[in-house]
Amino acid sequence: MRRKLLLIIIDGVPWQNWRRLFGNLEGWVDSGDARVWKLRSVLPSTSACCYASIHTGVTPAEHGCSGNGTVFRLDLPDVFTQVRKAGGVTGAVAHSFWSEFFNRAPFEPVRDIEYDEPESGSINHGRFHTMTGYGLINQMTPSDADLFATLSMLCERFKLDYGMLHSCTLDSMGHRFFHDCREMDHACYQLDAMLAPYISRWRNAGYEVIVTADHGQDARGHHGGRDPLQQDTALYYFGTAEGPDATDVIDQLQLAPTILSRLGAPIAETMRAPVFLR
Repeated sequence: MRRKLLLIIIDGVPWQNWRRLFGNLEGWVDSGDARVWKLRSVLPSTSACCYASIHTGVTPAEHGCSGNGTVFRLDLPDVFTQVRKAGGVTGAVAHSFWSEFFNRAPFEPVRDIEYDEPESGSINHGRFHTMTGYGLINQMTPSDADLFATLSMLCERFKLDYGMLHSCTLDSMGHRFFHDCREMDHACYQLDAMLAPYISRWRNAGYEVIVTADHGQDARGHHGGRDPLQQDTALYYFGTAEGPDATDVIDQLQLAPTILSRLGAPIAETMRAPVFLR
């Protein structure tokens, strides 16, 4: 592979919370070690729809996932399969929806919660969780510190060329407490503090890093529609590429072809959005 890259997806964080509350990420922007852009999600701005679009580069109307209740093995080219075609090693630490979309469905916990499949044409090394029992009084989310450590373990043990991490903590907190509250301020602060040492670790290991969200969340803890709070989030990039003007808005469909371009993997014909990092 031409380069190595990690995609970190922090579920359900609106643009204003990234810029207001993530002091470590913003500090790297100020120092010039990172760049940040506004990213606009697909519609509906629903979690599973966005997960599928981020990695296939096509809209929900095209890939067929219309909500969190329509999760199935996608039959389109995606970032994992394209990296594998180029001979790269892939890994994911994420909610089980990602395994269903890009490895096999339905998700069978004993079989799929942890796997190492070097010959797979998609995700070689997967560590997944289901959030079974999730509700407003019990988030059922793993510690983000544990997720970051798990991705680092996969990178170091299996020499990943492309790795993806997905955390649901802040999305779950937003649904429970909404966003203008002390609980949400503290949750964002904690995640930023836990993520920062791993950004340094991954960069020192030679990875470019993208940190973003699948969608935002509005003042009532909702997402799915067009409201800018629901649809607009941030994208932080740590690497050497040239990017667009700071005022440009990145379309979520640009992520898949851009990641493949950075890695030197073939961009599928179905991924028609323009690359934004050169």
